[in-house]
Amino acid sequence: MPTQHLEEQLRPAAGEKLVFDTNPVLSERLTHYCPGCHHGIAHRLVSETLHELGVADRTILVASVGCATFTYDYFNVDGLEAPHGRACAVATGVRRARPEAVVFTYQGDGDMAAIGMAESLHAANRGEKITSIFINNTVYGMTGGQMAPTTLLGQKTTTTRDGRCMEREGGPIHLAEIMAGLDGVAFAARCALDSVKHVREARKAMRAAFEVQIEGLGYGFLELLSGCPTNWHMDPVAASKRIAEAMIPVFPLGVFKNKRTEQSVQSGEVPHA
Repeated sequence: MPTQHLEEQLRPAAGEKLVFDTNPVLSERLTHYCPGCHHGIAHRLVSETLHELGVADRTILVASVGCATFTYDYFNVDGLEAPHGRACAVATGVRRARPEAVVFTYQGDGDMAAIGMAESLHAANRGEKITSIFINNTVYGMTGGQMAPTTLLGQKTTTTRDGRCMEREGGPIHLAEIMAGLDGVAFAARCALDSVKHVREARKAMRAAFEVQIEGLGYGFLELLSGCPTNWHMDPVAASKRIAEAMIPVFPLGVFKNKRTEQSVQSGEVPHA
């Protein structure tokens, strides 16, 4: 759809009052994502954070293979694509070459926690000053609905026809907790995108994940529990319900590490993120 036509559709009609608007970091275009996919919500949280922090003009996005490939269509920031799983490695090079930049990776669970696990953990352990947004929907999305490292026990995928089995495939990986245990990580949290309450919590965590990078404290990590209605074979409402009832009990929400608030508490200040 032409941009001009889209802008006309978004313009308030006669008698209407605009009470909320998009920010310039998020492109005004129709989404290509599947109905009920939570990538759109995650994109909005990222873009709002960059806009509020005033760093969009020096931000560089690094994404790799998967649904994250399309993030370049939605963010009005510089970006480049990494090989599958290698976003943290590429982001490391970008940040070291451009120390004034704000660099973030946007990755799925198969990408970051399977083929890219080594690059992800070592970048985090080194305390690279980047931020990683980790989309956990318990399945490979774009590439065919295969089992991911985060796939729940009993969950059926195209490669676990009878459901994931502990004896055969092991259990789901808890990446936020693993990240929190690494010395170089300054912030590690897990949030969900299934409800308004959880989205608001994710918004606060998103800001903190970028702030630790901007303040030079180390690596920022935010895991977002998201829905994949297409590969889950569910409608959007059922997918959000699955996050609440099946995923959150396995992947508890919360902030597992935050050097900013630790410093604030030690100095007697009231932490704000």
